[in-house]
Amino acid sequence: MNGAESLIQTAVDADVEVCFANPGTTEMHVVAALDTVSGMRGVLGLFEGVVTGAADGYGRMSDKPALTLLHLGPGFANGIANLHNARRARTPIVNVIGHQATWQRNFDAPLTSDVEVLAAPMSAWQRTCASSDHISFDTAAAISAAMASHTEGPGQIATLVVPADVQWNEAPSTVETLPKAASHGVSAGHIEDIATLLRIAVESGNAESTTILLGGHGLRQRGLLAASKIAAKTGVKLVCETFAGRMERGPQYPALLRLPYFPEQVQEFLKGTTTLILAGSLEPVSFFGYEHLPARLLPADTVLTELATPTDDVANALEDLAQALDAHELPGARELVLPGIPEGGLTPSSIAQTIAAHLPENAIVVDEGVTSAGGFYPATSAARSHSYLNLTGGAIGWGIPSGLGASIACPDRKVVVLEGDGSGLYTNQGLWSLARENANVVVIVFVNDLYRILQVELTRSGVEDPGAQSLGLTQLDGPPIDWVSLAKGYGLSSTRVHTAPEFGVALERACQEHGPHLIAVQMSADAPGAGP
Repeated sequence: MNGAESLIQTAVDADVEVCFANPGTTEMHVVAALDTVSGMRGVLGLFEGVVTGAADGYGRMSDKPALTLLHLGPGFANGIANLHNARRARTPIVNVIGHQATWQRNFDAPLTSDVEVLAAPMSAWQRTCASSDHISFDTAAAISAAMASHTEGPGQIATLVVPADVQWNEAPSTVETLPKAASHGVSAGHIEDIATLLRIAVESGNAESTTILLGGHGLRQRGLLAASKIAAKTGVKLVCETFAGRMERGPQYPALLRLPYFPEQVQEFLKGTTTLILAGSLEPVSFFGYEHLPARLLPADTVLTELATPTDDVANALEDLAQALDAHELPGARELVLPGIPEGGLTPSSIAQTIAAHLPENAIVVDEGVTSAGGFYPATSAARSHSYLNLTGGAIGWGIPSGLGASIACPDRKVVVLEGDGSGLYTNQGLWSLARENANVVVIVFVNDLYRILQVELTRSGVEDPGAQSLGLTQLDGPPIDWVSLAKGYGLSSTRVHTAPEFGVALERACQEHGPHLIAVQMSADAPGAGP
């Protein structure tokens, strides 16, 4: 057994089943090991951003890490943007980065770089393997670090740099296993403190002005059901963070209000809030710094407290809080409400209604629609049950790869990707991987031939009449991108629609058929942006 085979065997024994890869010369022994060691599925991405984005979508839906296989520092650098999103989503991922043989690093060959420095900002855990004698131990340690909590808690990114000679040298025949790290619980005393705070709010008549801001694993089934019991008992308001890594939605769950995106909207939304309790979320702050607007958005007199951090066992903390409050009754399931198919052109509103009408039961929705998907969340409040994944870090080019990873994690569930045309172009190579893997994914591309969010931000920056150069840097119509031809070139069935009824027919067909489809939704010329 060589070092590469030891690495793969250790990962397989730790229940790591998928390797998303864009390998090069320094990873060839790991590539070969996928043939000699059974139990690991290799998935090729044509660009490293596809690889890391797919690992993110996979980890969010499987609650366990995939491997990424990346080529040296430049290959890792190409994947950093989607690792940024994964880090914000607290997704478990193990990066395996090949490197020059240990003795070759001294000669500063053209592809040699300081990969450890590049990897540090994206990695909660990092190690460079020094010897094939240690590669199994190092691999097990990386997997354990990625699963920073129990399988229902948050994960993190671990990065293992493996020099080429460590891969090809002989390794011990036995492989290592390490126990998963213990979950991060919240103390009983702290739970009682929050319960007392809520009791006082109820007794003083301030329950309706008290908000629990849910995030992270607080938006999964256990957390949502516990929060629903707490709200039913106390009357407090439940709100979800703006961009959730994964949220379960459906009539059986509470209809959460969603924290807005723009800072003025957040300030208005939080007006009158006397107490804000963070449950797996962070304090609301402005996404960007604007003139004449603060970074912190809570009213000055709001009491801010924390039930659980994003790295804690949030679901368990919410369940313990419900128990402390003697909150055991779940509200009845809400009525399923499906809108009719609208007539006319395609606007954020008509698109959202059409998706809500046709979204299959137990679908996975990957939302990188930016301005054009702004109507989706409210329109699907009472739609069929689905998992909702969002762009946690704001680095675009995540949607198509994440849809690929989610589909590989959950092959029996339909994945619906809401994709802006500008953001989709960052990783359109992922369409080829969808076709190659026959992934059960519908990609809906909102074609407005704009970076509309940038035009919105120009206006917010005080540019009321942008000139030709400014407009040129926010428009995609010279020449326009033909998404239907692009998708067909990658091997996907694809169609273009111009009206809401056409969209309904195309979406219904794509959801009924297994395999990848792309629908280019041609937005009406006068369609307003709905905001992120």
